[in-house]
Amino acid sequence: MAALQLDGGHARITLSRSRRHNALVPELLTDLRAAIAVARQSGARALVLASAARSFSIGGDIAGFLAHAGSAGELSAYAADLVGELNGAILDLLAFPMPVLTALNGPVTGGSTGLVLASDLVAADPSAFIQPYYVDMGFAPDGGWTALLPDRVGTATALSIQVLNRRISADEALRLGLVSELAAPGGVETVIAGWLATLAAKDPRSLAATRVGVWAPERVSVVAARLEAERQRFLALVTHPDTLARMRDFAAGSARP
Repeated sequence: MAALQLDGGHARITLSRSRRHNALVPELLTDLRAAIAVARQSGARALVLASAARSFSIGGDIAGFLAHAGSAGELSAYAADLVGELNGAILDLLAFPMPVLTALNGPVTGGSTGLVLASDLVAADPSAFIQPYYVDMGFAPDGGWTALLPDRVGTATALSIQVLNRRISADEALRLGLVSELAAPGGVETVIAGWLATLAAKDPRSLAATRVGVWAPERVSVVAARLEAERQRFLALVTHPDTLARMRDFAAGSARP
């Protein structure tokens, strides 16, 4: 579900749950975290996140939630594991010692946005967009939508996007600073390759000092506390009857994105 390649001094992790648009389940996130750990141990000078699907990732798999909805306790335990692993993956990326690059080849929604927020350089295809979906599904935001996004775009903008479930186009994401460069159609990998070539010429010690300076342990600890607060709010709503009804309606009707 998350394949690791080590090549030319950099590591590449490709999300490959393609038939489900890389919808998040605990197994995918466990694979991702294991791949990040190996990449870190390898001494890679950069880490690239990419997708083998048409979407980058569409957030938590609603089918996964419903498969564990036999009882409130079972669903709560599943959600605690899923959001806990997502939080762990976000924190693993923030703690990565070298630049993290993301190839946003298509939509990213829900909690998967946290992987983008934890990246340093994001290249987006014009077809890509970011959207929360929480208020439509009855979930509390996870994936850094309250823990990281307000610091990036401002409180008012972060709130307006979420309470209106507003879709952020690739162009707007660039203006907001959530995307570093807008690629030509189908050209995300060209942008990533250019960044890797640029980074290869830089002093690796300086790159590491810069990243740890921005994501210093004391700052990451604040983010970790915020993410845990997100997880607790998520657990408080995920078993609510109205949320379950919205999930069942979603599964029976339209599909994201």
